[in-house]
Amino acid sequence: MDLLDQQLITNYLGGDNNSLELLIKKYLKYIYNFVYKNVGDQASAEDITQEVFIKVWKNIRKFDQNKNFKPWIFQIAKNTSVDFLRKKKTIPFSRFENEKGRNPFIENIVSKPLNLLENFGDKRTLAIAMHGLTGEEQKLINLRHNGGMSFKEIAETFQESINTIKSRYRRIIIDLRKNTKI
Repeated sequence: MDLLDQQLITNYLGGDNNSLELLIKKYLKYIYNFVYKNVGDQASAEDITQEVFIKVWKNIRKFDQNKNFKPWIFQIAKNTSVDFLRKKKTIPFSRFENEKGRNPFIENIVSKPLNLLENFGDKRTLAIAMHGLTGEEQKLINLRHNGGMSFKEIAETFQESINTIKSRYRRIIIDLRKNTKI
């Protein structure tokens, strides 16, 4: 576990409310960006982010301090985002695939090549290309690049082996490159 996270949690549980505030400040930007990538709406992302930190506050006493805090909070953010999307009942572009597995919506939207992850400068193009991914694939990419999580932390979040996560990540990158003609 990140020693700063562990110390802040210990201090908060010992009665130092300022420690929780510091922990929230540390993760606020990352959680908001992760949630925004999942829901695509600023106001909703703000509300969901607030809900995430309320859940953290309510459940921090149940948190196993032998584990990493970062995957735990991102799992809360993931679940809260999924709950929001279920209530909203949106249909992602990835559901418009034809029988050949091609997505005419995405093919028409992505007009210029994407130098994915080697030159991560064009985030808008990456975001458009990622709409063709499943929700789990998008989350994996978002956790790695927007959440700054290691493969180990992602594996803990998904509760899968690190090799499975690395393999899935490589397949996603290969598919994105192939589908966007990189």
